[in-house]
Amino acid sequence: MRSVAEHQRVVTDIIRARPAVTLALREAQGLVLAGDVVAQLSLPVFDNSAMDGYAVRAEDTAGATDEHPVMLPVAEDIPAGRTDELRLARGTAHRIMTGAPMPSGATAVVPVEATDGGVQTVAIRQQATPGKHIRRAGEDVAAGTTVLHAGQHATPAALGLAAALGLPELTVIPRQRVLVISTGSELVPPGSPLRPGQIYESNAVMLAAAVRDAGAVVAATETAGDDVAQLAAIIERCAGDADLIITSGGVSAGAYEVVKDAFGRAGDQGVEFVKVAMQPGMPQGVGVVAGTPIVTLPGNPVSALVSFEVFIRPALRMAMGFPDALRPRRAAMLTESVTSPRGKRQFRRAVLDADSGQVTSYGPPASHHLRWLASANALLDLPEDVVEVFAGTEVQVWDLS
Repeated sequence: MRSVAEHQRVVTDIIRARPAVTLALREAQGLVLAGDVVAQLSLPVFDNSAMDGYAVRAEDTAGATDEHPVMLPVAEDIPAGRTDELRLARGTAHRIMTGAPMPSGATAVVPVEATDGGVQTVAIRQQATPGKHIRRAGEDVAAGTTVLHAGQHATPAALGLAAALGLPELTVIPRQRVLVISTGSELVPPGSPLRPGQIYESNAVMLAAAVRDAGAVVAATETAGDDVAQLAAIIERCAGDADLIITSGGVSAGAYEVVKDAFGRAGDQGVEFVKVAMQPGMPQGVGVVAGTPIVTLPGNPVSALVSFEVFIRPALRMAMGFPDALRPRRAAMLTESVTSPRGKRQFRRAVLDADSGQVTSYGPPASHHLRWLASANALLDLPEDVVEVFAGTEVQVWDLS
């Protein structure tokens, strides 16, 4: 059987990044920058007031106190957004608002709280310090500075900085587009009446949600019965809009394995079906169909989602440039003894208490117990050579929270 690590490498190699695209700022949010961003102007663009108050020549306020204020005529009002160039004459003040451009000749701003707020003449009760309450041009960003780097997330703050620099768009690595196909003639949509032998389709809903949670885009979700022609028609119709195809079901060793039947006998399809030394999720497949990478997962819900976590999620995030491609790994103390099949790497559902550093196995290990996975916040990662782990042992945990 193939090891988990080897199959991870195969899946990672087949999922490739899309070419960088230039998007409007609102569309770039959450994506990863494909290149550095160099400031073409300075921030602030011009000297401006850091306070609501009065622009003055500092020497004109010498000796000002509450008891002996300095009286200055107010020659101008300067609101934020005023565009004409002003000069402050000696022995006068300009009333100025936060963010408004400083008049030439002014060397300080006196906050309005240190005055009587006059509009014709102002009583200044505090001696001004040269340079006080002035934001100098370029003190935040100097033109020519690299302000954002390739590999950074386009966070709200990064988008705000780009906008402040006058950039309407950013060049980013686009999201992967994923086609999700669930297979099985027994599947019917939730909300429909069940006939004997039928079950509700859940894998497509679950895997599509996992794709979105990983940061990718769901190109489409489809359900195919155990009919090779129907599956082939879905692939032909939808594969061209996807960067990756994920199927669930139809890859085991029995009859009516539609994914194996569709791609296992066609040498030109390039799909390799293997057994991976893991529990759950042993039957796997990977290759290319209709020019699009495909990863085929087992049909049991727990096997499908655990396989997605182990193989697809990190590969998708790497292809989108996310630096945190892997789930956080934690060391935690096991609260109860558990067993594991020899020769298989086991991923058991678990509940991690981050505060105490303890982890508890949660539910049976069988791959059809979806209820337990829905309430778990971690996976126990038990190595292939382990058959029993005793309570009190430190174990490796994948934090899903």
